[in-house]
Amino acid sequence: MSKQTQIYVLIALVLIGAYVFYAERSTGPGISGVLASDTTFRPLDVEEPHLRVDLLDKIKKLDYSGSHRNIFIFGPPPPPPKSAEQIARDNYRAQGPHQPPPPPPVTVPAQLFGSALMSKTGKHVAFFLNGDEVLVVEEGSVFLDRYRLDKLGNDSADVEETSSGRHAIVQMVQPAGGDSAPGAPNPNQ
Repeated sequence: MSKQTQIYVLIALVLIGAYVFYAERSTGPGISGVLASDTTFRPLDVEEPHLRVDLLDKIKKLDYSGSHRNIFIFGPPPPPPKSAEQIARDNYRAQGPHQPPPPPPVTVPAQLFGSALMSKTGKHVAFFLNGDEVLVVEEGSVFLDRYRLDKLGNDSADVEETSSGRHAIVQMVQPAGGDSAPGAPNPNQ
């Protein structure tokens, strides 16, 4: 489009806009098509032949025994009030079933009577006494087919039951047989 054509289009649009502006302005104030109401209008005093006021008065005298539902709230009507027996039954159900007692604490059938640090491997080992049998258990190893030695301390051991994942602390005790462990060399002999 040439520059001269653009100027002609611009002039035409300005003229059309000016015409529309002045044409709308000359129509006068207010919205066109709305007429002022007639101030001398009086409605007719005609009784409605189908309206039976006597029946309406009779209905007003009756007691309404409905659900007393609020028609402005969406949803079902409120439930009827509960009797004392129903409240007691609901309170019993609210308690729910009794919880089973907690499982008993983990008991390790072996006694811890010593520990050592292996010089070659650098691993800690614990010595457990199971009856007359001495068990040498490294940290992280499973013993008696269901216990794992997790952590070995100075005077106790943290033992995990492998089936349940529960832990127990086994305290170090002196064996009942005397000063030395069974099977250990006795320096007095």
